[in-house]
Amino acid sequence: MNFDDYCQQKAAPEGSSTYYALRRAPAARQPFLTALYALRRELEETVKETSDPTIGRTKHAWWQKELASLAGGEPSHPVTKALRAHAAHPGGGALDEATRASIDALVEGFGMDLDQARYLDWPGLRRYLEQVGGAFAVAVARTTARDAANAAGWAMPLGSALMLAERVQALGDDARHGRIYVPIDELQRFKVTAADVINRKYSDDFTALMRFQTERARRVLNDALAAIPSGERAHQRVLRAQAALSLALFDEIERENFQVLHQHISLTPIRKLWISWRTR
Repeated sequence: MNFDDYCQQKAAPEGSSTYYALRRAPAARQPFLTALYALRRELEETVKETSDPTIGRTKHAWWQKELASLAGGEPSHPVTKALRAHAAHPGGGALDEATRASIDALVEGFGMDLDQARYLDWPGLRRYLEQVGGAFAVAVARTTARDAANAAGWAMPLGSALMLAERVQALGDDARHGRIYVPIDELQRFKVTAADVINRKYSDDFTALMRFQTERARRVLNDALAAIPSGERAHQRVLRAQAALSLALFDEIERENFQVLHQHISLTPIRKLWISWRTR
């Protein structure tokens, strides 16, 4: 398997939401963007699918070293090899100082998962969302932006909103990995305990909690989409397609009465194709 095939299978297997979102990028930029999404997935798996914190920190440190090797021109992992190869190709992407800074911030953000699995309040959770989701979206946005120098201003909140939507939608799966991305004070406000979430206990209180989480995620996502400059909208079809898919998935989750703890609710491939294709 070459490094492009590896990145495709890691980040965007056929039928996945990322697969369809990435197809909205210019063809020349798709391999570089796929490698970026593969890197994000590798980092996420490193910290979230490792039960032993010591092993997680060791793997996280390895990735920090590997990204330093990428900057030095001698990467060893298929993902970093793909990033280097496509960044060197004219028009394929860029690993300039600003993009590398965003990648470094992404790595540090996922490192937060090694230190905590709960967040006391919304400001604390928002810092995590900005560090991980925001930093990643800046790297993605800069790859196709008309004005890359000013992309961070609108891409950071969009990435944070996308990350929030993802965590709300994956609440059950995250809980199975021992993580709950709902602020503790909000669980308390709706009289839902962490044990209720982990043990898949549904109730009217849980439904009210999920409705609140969903409405907030929708609001911040729509606000972030509206903030994209008009001159950038056609250049940011990947992030906009992801947002459209997330908003559609919230509709599906509502139809399922927020039953996210015991099942993975998703859109069909044909709906993903149609929604992403409509992103103009």
